Amino acid sequence: MKTTTLHPGKDGAGEVKRTVLPGGLRVVTETMPTVRSVAVGMWVGIGSRDEAPEHMGATHFLEHLLFKGTPTRDAMEISASVEGIGGEINAFTAKEYTCYYARVLDEDLPIAVDVLADVVTSSLVAEDDVESERGVILEEIAMHDDDPSDVVHEQFAAALYGDSPIGRPILGTVESINALGRERIAEYYHRYYRPRRTVVSVAGNIRHEDVVELVARAYERAGALSGPAEYEPPRTSGPGADPRSGVRVLDRPTEQANLVLGTTGLARTDDRRFALGVLNAALGGGMSSRLFQEIREKRGLAYSAYSYTSGYADTGQFGIYVGCLPTKIDDVLKICRDEVARVVAEGLSEEEIGRGKGQMRGGLVLGLEDTGSRMSRIGKNELVYEELMSVDEVLARIEAVTSEEIDAIARDVLNRPLTLAVIGPYGDKDFTDAIR
Repeated sequence: MKTTTLHPGKDGAGEVKRTVLPGGLRVVTETMPTVRSVAVGMWVGIGSRDEAPEHMGATHFLEHLLFKGTPTRDAMEISASVEGIGGEINAFTAKEYTCYYARVLDEDLPIAVDVLADVVTSSLVAEDDVESERGVILEEIAMHDDDPSDVVHEQFAAALYGDSPIGRPILGTVESINALGRERIAEYYHRYYRPRRTVVSVAGNIRHEDVVELVARAYERAGALSGPAEYEPPRTSGPGADPRSGVRVLDRPTEQANLVLGTTGLARTDDRRFALGVLNAALGGGMSSRLFQEIREKRGLAYSAYSYTSGYADTGQFGIYVGCLPTKIDDVLKICRDEVARVVAEGLSEEEIGRGKGQMRGGLVLGLEDTGSRMSRIGKNELVYEELMSVDEVLARIEAVTSEEIDAIARDVLNRPLTLAVIGPYGDKDFTDAIR
């Protein structure tokens, strides 16, 4: 085992340490001695974009199945073990990773580690559970499809990346879920849920050495500390993204139209992401942003209007979302295009840059006030980033962004070919002119 101190504890920040166990399993912790809770996350470097076509939806399917039973616990015992001590346990699937997590009192850390390790390493993936959970996932897909504000983002990704893994829905489709059998899911589970792909992150009132001992004991008991120790990058299968401009319209008799207008963004490790973050905050990141002021406050054209960025291993997205009356969509799209063009041509004012930096700083710090967010930060950073910057280092990078850097990133990203996704009662209406 090798233990490294990633950041010493100072100025209100906890000490962050990493230990690498046999097989490449990484354990990272952040001490928060003033709290009485602990958050535990087990991050597996496999997400929906790693699925081959025959495995479409398998990553999310597994997220469900792993809570259905192990050789030592059934589904009821898994949930009751944590909820019975006042804790919470859950999981989520993303494009490039899956996380299983629990939050408990500090004295109940051994229970949380033991239950999560059991779930992640020793799921039965039983035939009966596959069939029963198939129905649950189909219901989840149906619920998702009933919410156009969710579906439009999915449609945007499909339009932007085409039929590549990163453009496909995390949940899978009705057809792909019905086609997944027990053997195919189990094979996927045993191939990818390996220690070299896993990070265990813990934040709260803990000692790093105690956490390492608990994790090692749980994984050894499951026989899960075997295999080569070489780390593998999260991306392992499927063709690369094929970014393209285009329009995707889903005709639905909705009372409100939903749209996402955007383009490709930056990879998560791109040094320019801080400048893009400030630009995004000023353009559409809050009530004082240009888009919100122009679309809602001045013209009353929509209730919700914002912009966003997201980064992946090799690419990213920049998007503008608006929900408006179907009759207002042409006006809304014109404002979005005009504001984007104005930023490219004129840049941001010093006041806007200051507000954008303030939003980013506040969002970062205020979002790290509990053990769950701290656990997520160190776990995700260890799994998918090249380094773990301290909060102070991130704040300094934000503050160091210049107007010249913002101008350059605006000219780059906002000048890329645009993609548009629309959901609403539009029949065969042609929106092509909106992206020209």
